[in-house]
Amino acid sequence: MSELAERVVKLFTEKGETFGFAESLTGGMISSEIVGVPGASAVFSGSVVSYTNEVKMNVLGVPSEVIDEYTEVSSECAEAMAEGVCNVIGCDCSVAVTGIAGPTGELPGKPVGTVYFGYHCNGKNGSFRRVFEGDRENIRKQTVSCALETLISIAEGKN
Repeated sequence: MSELAERVVKLFTEKGETFGFAESLTGGMISSEIVGVPGASAVFSGSVVSYTNEVKMNVLGVPSEVIDEYTEVSSECAEAMAEGVCNVIGCDCSVAVTGIAGPTGELPGKPVGTVYFGYHCNGKNGSFRRVFEGDRENIRKQTVSCALETLISIAEGKN
């Protein structure tokens, strides 16, 4: 994962833009990978660990209606988290993750391993869903890798 983090820092340094994260199930793991890269402070604005719905709503500004209608494990919530973290920390681009790492917590149509990724970059929003296999730690690690790959795609103009 450190190679992915190094690539993120390099690409955003070349672009002259900043980035951040809104992390739920990863609890800061994505940010930890980034801060392990020398020079990350030039482009990494920070992150918000929004493990609870209260933090998602009160800090990131996710509307309660989004959580009520779609749940906190949804594309709608992930997109709102991504936009919210850009507003809170003042970065150009962000990736947000919310999901079910297990071993419990399964929701109807959302098995353990379901993760929603939201992104926001210079006014553009998007989201997607992945379902990962494995235990809690493995699901969280796969989420970190996918979040970093998403930020790389954004920096390269593919999203």
